[in-house]
Amino acid sequence: MSPVPTVPDIEAYTFYEEEWDSYEQLVDAFEHDVPERFNLATYLCDRWADDKGRVAIFGDGTEEDPRTFTYWQLRQITNRLANHLRAQGVERGDRVGVYLPQKPETAMAHLAIWKLGAVSVPLSPLFGPEALEFRLADSGAKACIADAQCVESLREVKSELADLGTILTVAVDDPDADEDDFWAVQSDASHAFETVETDAEANAVILYTSGTTGDPKGVVHAHRFLLGGLPNYLVGLCDLAVEESDVVWTPADWAWIAGLFVTMAPTLYHGRPLLAYYRDGGFDPVETFELVERYGVSVTFLPPTAIRMMMAASDEADDYDLTSVRSIASGGESLGADVSEWAEDTFEGAVVQEVYGQTEAMYIAQEIQQLFPRREESMGKRGLGRNEVALMDPDTGEPTVGVNEVGEIAIRYEDDPIVFKGYWNKPEKTAEVQRDGWHYTSDTATRDADGYYYFVGRKDDVIISAGHRIGPDEVEDTVAAHPAVVNVGVVGVPDPERGAIPKAFVELAPGYEPSDDLKRELQQYTKDHLAKHEYPREIEFVDALPLTVTGKVRRTDLREREGLE
Repeated sequence: MSPVPTVPDIEAYTFYEEEWDSYEQLVDAFEHDVPERFNLATYLCDRWADDKGRVAIFGDGTEEDPRTFTYWQLRQITNRLANHLRAQGVERGDRVGVYLPQKPETAMAHLAIWKLGAVSVPLSPLFGPEALEFRLADSGAKACIADAQCVESLREVKSELADLGTILTVAVDDPDADEDDFWAVQSDASHAFETVETDAEANAVILYTSGTTGDPKGVVHAHRFLLGGLPNYLVGLCDLAVEESDVVWTPADWAWIAGLFVTMAPTLYHGRPLLAYYRDGGFDPVETFELVERYGVSVTFLPPTAIRMMMAASDEADDYDLTSVRSIASGGESLGADVSEWAEDTFEGAVVQEVYGQTEAMYIAQEIQQLFPRREESMGKRGLGRNEVALMDPDTGEPTVGVNEVGEIAIRYEDDPIVFKGYWNKPEKTAEVQRDGWHYTSDTATRDADGYYYFVGRKDDVIISAGHRIGPDEVEDTVAAHPAVVNVGVVGVPDPERGAIPKAFVELAPGYEPSDDLKRELQQYTKDHLAKHEYPREIEFVDALPLTVTGKVRRTDLREREGLE
């Protein structure tokens, strides 16, 4: 028998061990239990480490050999890393960038940072130099850990970052003089480290998200954020069961909320193996089938775009044993009944359940098919542990929207650990979405008489593409910086695979003529300067753009031009 964890489960989050007759019964019985003191690293790593054979992470990828790390090894490594970072001057509350793809080192970095009481700043490998520089400068990051595929972007901007004093690299063969190897620095560091005690309310992570105007905003979450999402991880991702044989994986980038806190963190909380897989070249559906068979993946979060790509390669699925998969969660955009049915058939009876949330507040609504039946086009009912979810009347701002009427989705944030603390250094932006005890999502929906929610759309101009939030302002600013461009407007247009994609309407400067070559040049220019997923996948050259009296592009007119209004 495996040793019991040194720190026990919090009893409120063991409800999955009981039988429940209905969703209503579970909702009425469940209450969050957030300890006054709570540190993510203690619960995600250290409490399992005395069981020396318990696997924590399988590491694999197209450019590296398979690796396996136990929880005991994870504690040793993260203690050494925490000791090194402390010796470099990283202290409680300091921010540390984690600029890595989905690798074991990514989880190790976050855990070491949390052990120090410091704050991790996840950074997607998709970020180019400008996107990276803004986030590191805005957060005031004191250190950054970067992978080989990311380090060149960091090198381009590090001289501009006054706060950045420590750089660690992973798999970099030719480090600069001011860079140290992630593994080499651990050789002289002690494996003994006492994790800093933190209040549950202490800052743990800053996740940057794009908005409709201005620069990206840093979403600040506390250590208690994990507990806010844990009930819905159990009912949604795990289908009301945590099994000894479970292996959990997602293709979602661990720099995003779906990778880091929908999948990685809660899996480690339960002491189960997590698969970290990095593929050079992006998602490959056939390789996914092979991964499921090789590692016996049983629980997974698959974005709708990934499932659609797998559907397109369904002829290959028969070549693999996919019977290990018992539960699939999906979110970020609507999945569709045909896609869900395909996945349930292909993975031979696995339950497929949609979840709805955002970086600021996960699991606002979701399907729980063990407790209530799916309804076509619905996002399910309000998430477990959400104290109150309302649809706000657009005229009065009151939660008075009737059955099947459209309102803005909002949730009560008092005593709900899922809701973010605020936007980093942007109190005025925080006040725009947190008012009178409610967190406003800018998403609209309807609710039927039985409590099922149906997504309608965004109140603002944010583009949701393959689960990524893309702010049109960022894309417009980058494209407009090209010498060929006088002005540009960006809106989201429908796409059968990604849900929506950015489309740029470009007004050219004198001396430039529209051409396919220029389109490709503008797309590459955006990729080089911004995150690679944010480039305009469609570009249309126009003689003039519709403007407001203050000279701003009227995106509403552009959407009307596309037949979207």
